[in-house]
Amino acid sequence: MMSRTKNNIVKEILDLSEKIFATIPITVPPEWFSSDATIAQLRILLLLHMQDSTRMSSIASELGIALPTATGIVDNLVKKELVIRDADPGDRRVVVCRLSSTGQIFINKIWVSGQAQMERLLDGLSLEQLEKAAEVADILYQNASRRSSKTNKDNL
Repeated sequence: MMSRTKNNIVKEILDLSEKIFATIPITVPPEWFSSDATIAQLRILLLLHMQDSTRMSSIASELGIALPTATGIVDNLVKKELVIRDADPGDRRVVVCRLSSTGQIFINKIWVSGQAQMERLLDGLSLEQLEKAAEVADILYQNASRRSSKTNKDNL
């Protein structure tokens, strides 16, 4: 029997993850299809969701677009009341963007949709299987928290 290495096990988990995602129908909140938000606007909304308050120059840099392009896209998101633009209190020349409450609701619908998919995936598992799944989820969460904490310390 072949000895399992850490890399083999990681590959096995990733392969199984791919199979799981291939069997789950993709669901997108209906509002996304009826929304007039462009892909570029959605990218900025997701970036602001992940990074909270973000400088306009960072938005352009993160997305690999020119600053005037980012400014134009954000202007449209401000008009749709999905994003709020503020001047940085420390430097009035710097523009800082963040999601508005409407923008947060819009983006949160993605996560709610994902949560509903996870509930469907867990439905039908026995109590013992659910306990194992909860244990694995906790292990992954603890690792993610450690990695996030380390990344935040490294950025100081």
